[in-house]
Amino acid sequence: MKVWDRPVRLLHWVLVLTVVPAWVTGGRTDSVHEWLGYAAAAVVAARLVWGVLGSRYARFRQFVRGPAWTLRYASAVAAHRAPRYLGHNPLGGWMAVTLLACVGCLSLSGFLYISDWLWGYAWLYWTHFVLGWLLVALVALHLAGVAFSSWQHRENLVRAMVTGKKAAPGEADVV
Repeated sequence: MKVWDRPVRLLHWVLVLTVVPAWVTGGRTDSVHEWLGYAAAAVVAARLVWGVLGSRYARFRQFVRGPAWTLRYASAVAAHRAPRYLGHNPLGGWMAVTLLACVGCLSLSGFLYISDWLWGYAWLYWTHFVLGWLLVALVALHLAGVAFSSWQHRENLVRAMVTGKKAAPGEADVV
């Protein structure tokens, strides 16, 4: 069944293709790192728009759940009885939002750091530095969650993010 549309998948993988080289070029003084940051910011902006205007499973209102719902889901995950979600599960939804926010803040802090207004301020450098490492931790947690959820529900979420397709929902699945 088609779940994630082409814009969601394209924006996801383009973000990967901007963030990874941005991380690798983090210590360089040329404009490559800077332009990768601008590209990542553009992807985040596009995803925010698509999160409001996009197809059903692209919309934030479909997968961003409240704290009580998310905590109940986390408890179900810990007890190995979490339901399968056709789109993002509540933890995955909050991870998507957190990753987008972190990349957005990273792009903004990098832009401000090289602006005439705030060029060279140590606090801004350290903010950007800490956000970079926070993003590494979030990506590791995201990958662990994808692996765990794929194992728990016996489905390949990476393939689903490439093809957009997941198995049709069963009786206990959350659509």
